Amino acid sequence: MNTPAQIPLRDAADQALVDGVLRQQLRPLAKTITLIESQREDHKLRARSVLEGLLPHTGKSMRVGISGVPGVGKSTFIEALGLYLIEQGCKVAVLAVDPSSSVTGGSILGDKTRMELLSQNTRAFIRPSPAAGSLGGVAEKTREAMLVCEAAGFDVIIIETVGVGQSETAVAGMADIFCLLQLPNAGDDLQAIKKGIMELADLIVINKADIDPRAAGMARAQIRTALGMLRHVSPNWVPPVLTLSALQKQGIAEFWDTILNYRRTMQASGEFDARRRNQAKAWMWELIDQGLRARFAGHPQVKQALPDLQAAVEGGQTTPSAAAARLLGYLG
Repeated sequence: MNTPAQIPLRDAADQALVDGVLRQQLRPLAKTITLIESQREDHKLRARSVLEGLLPHTGKSMRVGISGVPGVGKSTFIEALGLYLIEQGCKVAVLAVDPSSSVTGGSILGDKTRMELLSQNTRAFIRPSPAAGSLGGVAEKTREAMLVCEAAGFDVIIIETVGVGQSETAVAGMADIFCLLQLPNAGDDLQAIKKGIMELADLIVINKADIDPRAAGMARAQIRTALGMLRHVSPNWVPPVLTLSALQKQGIAEFWDTILNYRRTMQASGEFDARRRNQAKAWMWELIDQGLRARFAGHPQVKQALPDLQAAVEGGQTTPSAAAARLLGYLG
């Protein structure tokens, strides 16, 4: 007989967080995300309870992933986009994943200072999160924070990554659309473009096109040619290549119209909801993998035997497969 997953009981304080988020109050929203990001075991249990209470109210936002190399102007672009969306009547949340300080573990870029106008707007919420301990620079709890923002009534959730390592893969696995920002002077050999990232991108934007319109036009043509040689995620959508200037506020409306067109196309084909279902399933298995690794590392016999076996593998005295089999054998 299948038994449902145990849902922790909510106390009055946690229920107050749920109620405050649903009333779209910023203080409970910030406190809930802080609770989710905590590594304390009691806070993890409380966070699970709060998320269960918020889950029925999620799923209505447009989730937009933004990535690109450092210096491409992600923060300027996101601020311009956020202000444009607010003018259109939307509420915007930005989950910006910053590189982490090796000393404190905290965010070091401070997106609120890089998005000054947007951060002062009452219809915007910006949350920088340190990327420490997370694959590819995407904060471990970004997905949960996204759900909290959805429950708080934000129409658009923008997820910005540090744009290095495997963060692009991670954000593509939680966003409805993954947008890749490029520079107009990437080089004739498209040195800034990686095949794997290009295959993930649903929309490519060449920012800072006002600096050198000719170079931006050449880059656009080169990227379009490159896209023609790749297999895209969806058979119903060929990633467009746009040129714009976030600093000059040029091309922002066209960008958002493209996003809306993408959503209409994917919803009509059924791929929009299918993508979210697949993301949720992949998320579950990722958490299972993390949990199993944590339990494995914490097993008393594994902790005792691991240093000697690791040294034996490094010294060529045993094979990695034999060492792994022995360590896994302690789990029974």
